[in-house]
Order: sequence, then structure tokens, then C-alpha cells
Amino acid sequence: MKPFVLLATRSEDVPADEEYALFLRHSGLDEGSLRRIRLESTPMPELDLDEISGIFVGGGPFNASDPVERKSVVQRRVEAEFATLLDRVVAADAPFLGACYGVGTVGAHLGATIDRRFGEPISVVDVEVSEAGRHDPLLSALPPVFSAFVGHKEAISVLPPRATLLASSAGCPVQMFRVGRNVYATQFHPELDLAGITTRIHAYAGHGYFAPDELDLTLAAVRRAEVAHTGSILRTFVERYGR
Repeated sequence: MKPFVLLATRSEDVPADEEYALFLRHSGLDEGSLRRIRLESTPMPELDLDEISGIFVGGGPFNASDPVERKSVVQRRVEAEFATLLDRVVAADAPFLGACYGVGTVGAHLGATIDRRFGEPISVVDVEVSEAGRHDPLLSALPPVFSAFVGHKEAISVLPPRATLLASSAGCPVQMFRVGRNVYATQFHPELDLAGITTRIHAYAGHGYFAPDELDLTLAAVRRAEVAHTGSILRTFVERYGR
């Protein structure tokens, strides 16, 4: 099988390494078949779409809706690299699944409205599958409503017409969408489990996701419901596109 690629942007080693381990676990891939590229420390190499099975994008610290003058040199480079890559991915309808930061990258590429109107605190939310989602191969085995981990400062408030809405939540209208047949993005984190999100809560305690005195409340929020189904999205993606 041709390898998959994980494009990552986390600069902190512990959550970055745990993210990679979670993608490996839930996708069923091993390190030889899931190549990780840490974009926060190295430029994106030229990816031959014919020589890989598909692309995953992990979450990260960048907000697409931030003013350009507030974006770091690294963020501006990464956004430019994603724009170039997505020109090719969308044109070829190549297999692509962006988790969390995938909404910012693919959404920005499509011209979606991305702002802070529907940001969600770190927590577990109920995600409802749309009519189109019920017929989508990545979601067809999931229940109509499933629990997922979220935590994001920005979100898509208006999808462009060419995107298909696959899932929503009460606090965020765009939790998952598809472009064409094979390009996907989720606002929630399909890769996360309770241990993984607990690591991130501690790692990003000072990054504005919650107030300094809300650590215990945030840890309790991610325990309010069991998250049992989202990892299957990664495995189904691999089963569908591995070649």
C-alpha cells in the first residue's frame, strides 16, 4: 500500500507525538505507512499525489481568521503551502481529511466565512449527522448523533455552495463537510480519546482556550460523555483510500 501522510503543525513535542500516536491507533496504520511532516519546523515538501494514498491534517495553534499582521512568519508560510497543496488536491479530488485545522485550511481555500462566532470551549458535544452525511461512506456506520471532542476559537459560519455539509452541532453549524467526493474536513477531533485531550488541556492551558482558574472545569467537561465512535472515521478513510 502507498503511504498516507499526516501534516502536523504543533510545536510542543508531547501533544505533537501523542497526536501522531492517536492517528496511528485509530487509522490502523503503522509508522511505515503514515509519514508525519511537522510543518511548524520544516517547509512542506512537494507531495506527489499519485505516490500516496491520502493526506491527513492534524489540529494546531493557527487561526485562519486572525489578521495577517498578527500571524507569525511560520503561520503565513504554512498557509501559503496549504493553499498551493489544496489547489492540486481539490482539482484532483484527491483523498484528504483535515481534522480541526482542516476546517481552516480547506474552508479558507473555498472562500468560506471563518470567524469566532461559533468557537466552542474544550468539551464533549453532540454532533448530528446531516441527510447527506447519512449517505457518506465515512459516516454511514455512525449513529445519527454521536459525541465528539471539540475546542476551537474559530469556525466556519457560512459554507460556500460547492461544499456539502455532513454534520453539525448545536453550538457550531459546520462540524464536518466534504468537497467533491474525497476531500473532507472536520471541526471536531476524530483522532482524540480522553487521555489525548487531557494531555492537550494541560499543554495549552495558557493559550486562551480557557481561563487560568477553569482547568478543573475543563477537565470535567471532557468527561461528561463517552466518545466512542469518532475514531472509526480515520479507519474508514484508510480502508476506503488505501491503495
